[in-house]
Amino acid sequence: MKRAIALLLLSGLALSGCSDKPQNLNRAKNWDAPAYSGAAKAYMAAGWTAGDKASWEQQMRTRNQRQNDYSR
Repeated sequence: MKRAIALLLLSGLALSGCSDKPQNLNRAKNWDAPAYSGAAKAYMAAGWTAGDKASWEQQMRTRNQRQNDYSR
């Protein structure tokens, strides 16, 4: 009897791990906005203005060059 109860509990625990909550995207956010448009509450680097594509591209080039080990 104890084995049957233990087996039932173990199978219940094993099956509870199989359930998964649906992972829907939050449709309230605007996913189609370009990356250079910026965010309302974000840390912004010096020399970058939100909405300016040219300054965003320059900032990305500068960041990437600082991470380049071959340029050091």
